Amino acid sequence: MAIFAAPAAYSEVVATKPDNPGARTLLGNYLAGRVARQNHDTDAAADFYTKALEGDPSNEAILEQAFLLEARAGHWKRASKLANELVKVEPSHRFAQFLLGINAFQRGDYKKADVHFAAARQGPIADLASTLARAWVQEAAGEHSKAFETLDRLSNADWAQYYQRYHRALIADVAGRHQLASTSYDAAFKRSPTTLRIADAYARHAVNGNRQDLAIATLKMHMAKTAPHPLTEALLEEIESGGQPGLIAENPTEGLAEVFYGIGDAVAGEGGLDMGVVYLKFALLLKPDFPLAQIALAEAHSAAKKYEAEIAAFDAIPPSSPLWVNVQIQKAFALTSLERIDEAKVLLEDIIAENPDDIRPLDALGNILRSKERYEEARDYYTKAISLVDKPTKRNWALYYSRGVCNERLKDWPAAEADFNEALRLNPDESLVLNYLGYSWVDQGLNLQQAMDYIRKAVSLKPDDGYYVDSLGWAHYRLGNMPKAVEYLEQAVELRPDDPIINDHLGDAYWRVGRRVEAKYQWQQSMSLEPEDDLRVSLIKKIESGLEEETATKSASESVEAKRNASH
Repeated sequence: MAIFAAPAAYSEVVATKPDNPGARTLLGNYLAGRVARQNHDTDAAADFYTKALEGDPSNEAILEQAFLLEARAGHWKRASKLANELVKVEPSHRFAQFLLGINAFQRGDYKKADVHFAAARQGPIADLASTLARAWVQEAAGEHSKAFETLDRLSNADWAQYYQRYHRALIADVAGRHQLASTSYDAAFKRSPTTLRIADAYARHAVNGNRQDLAIATLKMHMAKTAPHPLTEALLEEIESGGQPGLIAENPTEGLAEVFYGIGDAVAGEGGLDMGVVYLKFALLLKPDFPLAQIALAEAHSAAKKYEAEIAAFDAIPPSSPLWVNVQIQKAFALTSLERIDEAKVLLEDIIAENPDDIRPLDALGNILRSKERYEEARDYYTKAISLVDKPTKRNWALYYSRGVCNERLKDWPAAEADFNEALRLNPDESLVLNYLGYSWVDQGLNLQQAMDYIRKAVSLKPDDGYYVDSLGWAHYRLGNMPKAVEYLEQAVELRPDDPIINDHLGDAYWRVGRRVEAKYQWQQSMSLEPEDDLRVSLIKKIESGLEEETATKSASESVEAKRNASH
């Protein structure tokens, strides 16, 4: 149980660093730790909670939080000490037992590691991790048959059987049971041919068994079913050139790291960021040179808007990795989130100079600049990217769409229209393009029937997208069909009640059909949603005097909406 109720606000916490004299009391450290934790400042939070624990060593709630934060921060010496204290009061605490199990495993004390992993079974995910970890401990101890028996105890649920098939194959390879490994990999790949890790592991197993043809066929089949990935492309190139890459797991330590990486990546990807980070940190404790775990950790930090931590995770990946260019691109986006645009631009320009035939950094820099309304610069990078495309295919549609947005915002409609049409030729069912081009035509009074068909198609493809439904309603408004405008704009507000533009549009439609009180209510609602300055000025005028002429609202509302559409 917590010793203090959470305060309504944390502005009175004066300590911002652990060495601040105002934070040296139990209450000060506890509250400062909570503030830091809520702000996702893991290092500071860990320090504060540890200091709070020094003031109340018997407090179980602070003990648990201090341990979890030290683990998330990767402070293993302190985390291990706290884990030993925590299991005394909560013997089944999964993360504490996992860490103690890892420590024992690294010391070679497999019996004790098995005991700790067996105790870490709080819930289905922990039970899965516990079972897989115990199998690898048994393999490390030379108990091969027992390891496979342990895997057989996993649940029959599909999600558990995925891990069972995969780790059975990895353990069989390490144990020298190559035929069993082949059978297990084949079964795993047939069930999950689009999963990168399984395709990678199967190909590595095959080439190490002198079955290069199987390795190449496996990778090509995987690549035909999913988007290109640098690791797959690099592995295929290495094998085709006569190389013999190592196994995914060369030994039990790497196999155990694979357990925590796989579960951490899955848990973080499903929204369990804090738990996912701990599992991923365990993987990196076992295998510090693990680029995929670093990337998964970076993605978890990004989802939590911890962009500095995201950048630190990316920086741990060496330039020799096939993932290097992708990592630098993602780092540029993290810098952009921190409003360090010039740094992001310099970073990507360096990557472009080093990789002049690579479309990806050009596209990324265009997207960053477009998001900041630097349309002319962005257009230049999209044009350079397009110039590298020999024969455009469906996968290139976004380049033309993005350049089209820039041309439209720069008031070069003929060029914009040509780009949007090319994007649709490459991908006729792309709702973004259908909506943008259709709405633009309606706005200009061009190709009205086709424009409405495009917008309707966009809505049919994504009927729950409030922005597309808003476009359809506003198109009816622009064409003078006010009853239909009201119908669709009401739907749009239901789908996106927090959008100031959609609320403004509905207010305009209400006014035109004579529902004046409701119109002013919607405009007031739009005002409460922090609209941009030009829309705010228009709303103030409409709330005071209503709509006089059709053109009275077009400039503010539609210019703001154009900016919103341009950012998509």
